[in-house]
Amino acid sequence: MNPDKPKIGLGQPASILVVDDTPANLQVLAGMLKDRGYKVRPVPNGKLALVAAQRDPPDLILLDINMPEMNGYEVCEHLKADDRLKGIPVIFISALTEQIDKVKAFALGGVDYLTKPFQMEELHARVETHLKLRRLQIDLEEYSRHLELARERIKLDLELARGVQRGFLPLRMPEVPGYEFFAHYESAYEVGGDYYDFIALPRNRIAVLLGDVAGKGVVAALLMAKLCADARFCMLTESDPATAVTKLNSLMNKSGIADRFVTLVAVVLDPVSHTVTLVNAGHPPPLIYHRATCNVEEAISNEVTGLPLGVLDDFEYASCQVSLEPGDTILAFTDGVTEAVNVQDIQLQTKGVHAAVQGKAFCPRALGEQVVKVVKQFVTGCSQSDDISLVGFGRTGSSICT
Repeated sequence: MNPDKPKIGLGQPASILVVDDTPANLQVLAGMLKDRGYKVRPVPNGKLALVAAQRDPPDLILLDINMPEMNGYEVCEHLKADDRLKGIPVIFISALTEQIDKVKAFALGGVDYLTKPFQMEELHARVETHLKLRRLQIDLEEYSRHLELARERIKLDLELARGVQRGFLPLRMPEVPGYEFFAHYESAYEVGGDYYDFIALPRNRIAVLLGDVAGKGVVAALLMAKLCADARFCMLTESDPATAVTKLNSLMNKSGIADRFVTLVAVVLDPVSHTVTLVNAGHPPPLIYHRATCNVEEAISNEVTGLPLGVLDDFEYASCQVSLEPGDTILAFTDGVTEAVNVQDIQLQTKGVHAAVQGKAFCPRALGEQVVKVVKQFVTGCSQSDDISLVGFGRTGSSICT
């Protein structure tokens, strides 16, 4: 047991240090307090009081003011300057009745002031009140320490989880001749529910996936980890992207976690034919940017967009196909981009993304970087409320993107 820790509430009588230079007063006070069940330590002067308090901190101090060598005010100042003793309640007991004396006592840290002569019942009531307050203070400090330790443990766990979750994301961009890839991931909290992946498929194809788990924090991050594994399995075992997403939806519904739906866009690039096959499961539609005209439009129509994953079992997803000309870029993003909010509580929306790139010339990576820049400028002065993820790729061509 820590000897400095107050013993209040540990089944022992409260310890009271009584300080008075008059022996008769000490004897009377000690006797009355002992009759009430307290452990009393009487000392006749201020210097001995400090020594006694430092050696074995009491639960409460009754302190006279007018004493030789070191008066009660000076004793209280020394107590409050000591980190081990400053929390001990000090009740001044004095024959001084002037208002200025009482004000000084409270200003130095005293919790109460009794004038001599006093009634024992009044003293007992005040002692008991301040001992109860001290118990509550000790309990609160102990609770705060436990909370701080728990907070530190949670912080360490979340930092570890953040590192683990980042490990699920690709370590590097795919290297495909004639193409450039881009990705940006920024969670609102230590861990998030956004997910993206690049999956190498047969016949030199590349699957680009971007998902957003409903909700935030640890639960969303755990589901994101499962989604990462299941999505990779489905894309590698089904040659048709729409069939793969349908299979992924079935796995989610059968997993027992379908109360958390997921929006997902799957894009499969065939760099030989320069075609892209898109499947959309309730996700914000990806954009296709044409560098030749500096024009941007949605790459997939609402008619082809299906329900989010986990909403309805046996739902059949459909796909569409677009061709990429030199300089064309596909860009997908989560709703943390379109629903970014500025200081006027206005959302960026898809039209804000369009405006950020429309009429300007960008290569694939520069296009993604421009959208990230616009989002950050838009939310200046606001805290990030949602995960922000973007992923994209496009044809380069030496004569177009240099």
